[in-house]
Amino acid sequence: MEETYADPNFATDSPFSETPPSQHAANDLRAAAGDKAKQIAQEAGVKAQQFKQTAVDKAQQFREFAGNKASDLKDTASVKAKQIKQAAGEQVQHGRVKAREVHADTEEYIRQHPTKSILTAMGIGFVIGLIIRR
Repeated sequence: MEETYADPNFATDSPFSETPPSQHAANDLRAAAGDKAKQIAQEAGVKAQQFKQTAVDKAQQFREFAGNKASDLKDTASVKAKQIKQAAGEQVQHGRVKAREVHADTEEYIRQHPTKSILTAMGIGFVIGLIIRR
């Protein structure tokens, strides 16, 4: 069998070892494209960072705005609650006064008409007794 010998320096010594100009142009174009891609990636990174910072700032502004609105609503609700509580207190007081008046009027009527009051009470009791019995 015949052995073939490959010289490692053959390719470098060969006139074909030099890269043709089109190969140089392609390599230069690849390098330029790589540089441009890196530049675009860096610009995109800067823009993304700016966008992120803007979003953080807007979120902070929104939190402050929401906090202020919540505080305003809380204050308004507190004032309204106090007003409602005061109005309810006045209504309760008015109801108590009215109940006392009705109680006093009823007592006076019973003192002036004792027989009529007793007969009326007995009649009402009789009717309630019939209703309950059924």
